[in-house]
Amino acid sequence: MESLPVRCPVCSRDHAYLTPVYPCPCGSPTAPPLMRGAPVEPITHRTWDDDWVSVRCHSCGRRDQWPYPELCCPCGTVLRIPVRPVATRGFTPSAPPGPPPAPLPRTAAQPRPAFQPLVIRTARDAVSAAALYLTWLGYRDVVQPEVRPTSRIDLRAAGVIAQVDSTTRPIALRDVECLWLNALHTSVSGVLFSLAGYADDARSRANGLSIPLFVMDLTGTPRPENGAADALARTGP
Repeated sequence: MESLPVRCPVCSRDHAYLTPVYPCPCGSPTAPPLMRGAPVEPITHRTWDDDWVSVRCHSCGRRDQWPYPELCCPCGTVLRIPVRPVATRGFTPSAPPGPPPAPLPRTAAQPRPAFQPLVIRTARDAVSAAALYLTWLGYRDVVQPEVRPTSRIDLRAAGVIAQVDSTTRPIALRDVECLWLNALHTSVSGVLFSLAGYADDARSRANGLSIPLFVMDLTGTPRPENGAADALARTGP
């Protein structure tokens, strides 16, 4: 992955931004071409068109729309990373594309035993309860850091990261977007757990990004709050 030094214009914090890589339908990894030296732009207003960028596959020449590269600074500012525009002429594929790999048949999920929750008395208990639930869903090697990182990611496992909010305020739109960006950067899925629920705009954004939202009560039992969470609870990862 290409690395780009980025300085937040709001707090002057320096970051090393890693370009997200996406699989083209031909099977080749594809990434937005970043513009080195160009200033980053704080996002103060969003439109659907601004959230996507055209990217051309260097192997087959296919042009697709991918999420615009963004970075969530710990100061709370979301930064848009400049991207070189796609050339419309003079492209020569590096190799003839082969057919996309055939999808593997999905096997029937094995019945899971009933989830055994962990009673929540502290913020740490909330993280532990979410870790138990991810393990119950079928994620492997669920790990919780001893100290919460600046990215606010509380749990990591094979193929997923999760944020657990044990405060009394509903999760905000920015929390959803930061989790989504962190998941994109590491090519995994993101899941949110909250004790106080979600703001309306945060819920709407999560639905559009297919991010599972769960609400936990003090018994430690997560409850699906959107379609993505329902699907995850039914079939697992």
